[in-house]
Amino acid sequence: MMEKFKARLPKFALGSVVGASLGFAYYYFIGCNTGTCAITGNPIISTSYGALMGFVWMWPVKKRTK
Repeated sequence: MMEKFKARLPKFALGSVVGASLGFAYYYFIGCNTGTCAITGNPIISTSYGALMGFVWMWPVKKRTK
């Protein structure tokens, strides 16, 4: 089990880095002008949320078999 995770670690790291970059870019370019938005009002939260979404996006999904 741990060997599979270690083999997929670069994929998860890449997804997290890309997600964090996109999260910060969303904050920087679109963001929230008033600062009252829950996710986009703070660059740390926006970047963390993007990293989490990138990690989840790279998570393997079992294919359905008939």
